[in-house]
Amino acid sequence: MLKIHELLDEAKCYEAIRQIRWPQGVRCVHCQSNQCSKDGYHTNQPLRQRYRCQVCKRRFDDLSKTVLGGHHQAVTVWVLCLYFMGLNLSNRQIAQELELNKDDAQQMTTALRTEMYDRREQPCLSGTVECDEVYIVAGHKGHPAVVAAAGREGRSRRLKGQRGRGTLAQEKPPVLGIIQRTGQLVIALLPNVQQRTIQPLVQAIIQPGTTVMTDEYNIYGRLTQWGYSHQTVNHSQGEYARDEDGDGFHEIHTNTIEGVWSLLRSWLRPHRGISQEHLPFYLACFEFIHNIRRRGKALLPSLLQLIL
Repeated sequence: MLKIHELLDEAKCYEAIRQIRWPQGVRCVHCQSNQCSKDGYHTNQPLRQRYRCQVCKRRFDDLSKTVLGGHHQAVTVWVLCLYFMGLNLSNRQIAQELELNKDDAQQMTTALRTEMYDRREQPCLSGTVECDEVYIVAGHKGHPAVVAAAGREGRSRRLKGQRGRGTLAQEKPPVLGIIQRTGQLVIALLPNVQQRTIQPLVQAIIQPGTTVMTDEYNIYGRLTQWGYSHQTVNHSQGEYARDEDGDGFHEIHTNTIEGVWSLLRSWLRPHRGISQEHLPFYLACFEFIHNIRRRGKALLPSLLQLIL
C-alpha cells in the first residue's frame, strides 16, 4: 500500500528546512560560526547533510539540536505530522493517516507541542485589552499513578466536571485569556482563580496604563490598583456591551475573548479529553496558530520556523 509520506520529496523537505533554519547560510549549532563545510551525509538518511565547523571542529547536520533530530522517523513523516497538527487532527487520526503506531504518533505530537510551548514568546499587550477566564474539564488521563495517588479508581467513562467554577485540584482548571483587540492572544492554565494568582501574569503581559475590559468577577477588582484603566460589563444583569461615550458604538465589552473561548472549545473537542499534564501544550499550540492567523498549507512554514 502506498504511504502518504512517500509522496513527498524528501530532498525538497531538507532544502526547505535549510532555508528556514539558516536563511543567511549554514551556521554551527555549537558556536554559531559561519565557517562550516559539508562533511558527507547521515548514515541512515542519505539526504540529511552533515557539516563540520572550521572553528570548533565539531560536526552537526541539518536536524542537529532540533526536535526533529535524534529520531528514526523520516523527515517527511515529521513534516506531515506537523501539517496535520495544524489542521487539528487528533493523535489517533494522525497515526491512521501516517500508518504509525498510535504510541509513536503520540510521542511525536507531544514532542512538537512541547517545543511550541517552550519556544513561544510572551508579548506585551497595550491599547484595549480584554480578560476573561474559562473552565476546562481535565483530569489525569493516561497517568494511572496520579489517579492511584488520589485514592480513587480510574473512570470507565468520560470525566464529568462539577458545576460552576473549578480549580486544578478539582479537575476543572481555569484558563485565563488575555487578548489585545486586533492584536495578540495569551492564554495560561491556572491552579485557581485568585487575585494573587493572576496578578503576576497580568502585570507581565499587559503594559501599565492600558484599558482592560472584563466582566464583574471580583478577581479583576484590583486592576485599577495595579495601574490599569478598568472597564466592566455586568453579565449577571444581561449587559454584554455598552456605549460609554454616546457615539453609537458599543466599545465596552468582552466579546472578543469570549469568541476565542468558542474557538478553543471546538479546537479541543476532537482530542476526546486531555490530561492536566498535557493541557498547557495544547493551549500553547492553539495560541500560536490563533496569533499567526493562517490555516492549512499557509500555516506550515510558520510552524517549521517556530520549531527550527
